[in-house]
Amino acid sequence: MVKAASILGSIVVVIALVIALLKVLIGFVGFLALAIKLLILLAFIAVIAGVGFLILRTLKERKRAE
Repeated sequence: MVKAASILGSIVVVIALVIALLKVLIGFVGFLALAIKLLILLAFIAVIAGVGFLILRTLKERKRAE
């Protein structure tokens, strides 16, 4: 009886550990997705700022040329 309970208990513990691992993996994948989204957003903002800077610099150079 004790041996059967220990085998059953071991199986339950292994299942609980697998479930806990899957929860952590799902959280980690969510974190990675958020990090990638933030990097894409920062890259987009940098491109927009760069284009704006180039436009302003071109306008200044045109005023000096006139």
